[in-house]
Amino acid sequence: MTHQPLATVFGGSGFIGRYVVRALAAQGWRVRVAVRRPNTAYTLRSLGQVGQVEPVQANIRDDASVARAVAGADAVINLVGILYASGAQSFENIQAQAPACIAGACKKAGVKRFIHISAIGADMESPAKYGTTKALGEAGALAAFEATTILRPSIVFGTEDGFFNLFASLARFSPVLPLIGGGNTKFQPVYVGDVAQAVLATLAQDQTRGKTYELGGPRIYSFRELMELVLAVTGLHCWLVPVPGAIAMAQAFFLGLLPKPLLTMDQVKLLGIDNVVAPGAAGFDALGISPTPAESILPSYLKRYRRTGEYDPKRA
Repeated sequence: MTHQPLATVFGGSGFIGRYVVRALAAQGWRVRVAVRRPNTAYTLRSLGQVGQVEPVQANIRDDASVARAVAGADAVINLVGILYASGAQSFENIQAQAPACIAGACKKAGVKRFIHISAIGADMESPAKYGTTKALGEAGALAAFEATTILRPSIVFGTEDGFFNLFASLARFSPVLPLIGGGNTKFQPVYVGDVAQAVLATLAQDQTRGKTYELGGPRIYSFRELMELVLAVTGLHCWLVPVPGAIAMAQAFFLGLLPKPLLTMDQVKLLGIDNVVAPGAAGFDALGISPTPAESILPSYLKRYRRTGEYDPKRA
């Protein structure tokens, strides 16, 4: 009887996680989705055959539950991350400490492969807590499990993304879109489906053990160009207004007090730092993947923000 490999996916119910779970299931993996509340992930069962995808309870701040989640797995993928702190969900707990906890559990359980999803911008010297804790998480994972493969995507786009959907929504109801820091920061948006394929590619290639890959799309845009792209796809009309960093920080202070902040001071700091693949860094080319252009995907889900939806006669 052929062995059907088992992968444990931490954070599998999140945006990127759902695509990773689907991709693993399509390649014949059994998938154990490790989440705090399994009932929130039961819909993921439909991504595979009966019994192929199964949510299990795990809290990355609890070593015993992490150990149970990785037991018997051939591969473990960590996708857990946050954009803002909330209660016990702090940057330190989730991004700095948890990767080492999971990697250590993998080492102890004899797991063959550990893939850690980090982010471009992970840097011990970053002015943003998001960036420094991502860097600490990478270092902790490698120290606990030297064969860890790290994937660092730029801004990830797809149907459920929190970036393009946010600004398209704002453009529908606001006469202006803010260009934080002047709109000159560079980004290299990457399609979520390509990130999922990168996970499969790293699992299929032994030479990816212990290496880091930076994942960016085929084109680099300024923040202004991304906002212009949103307006072009949606057919909406807004003024693009440069907002100095100091004013953006003041606005973020108050927006950050909301239960689900639209913008935080830490995010303003991130929006002032270029988010592109570093020169010479290994990326999609090394994994044999051709990244998908944003222009070929964005219309498929941003069309719902058009005044007449997908039935715009000018676009028919």
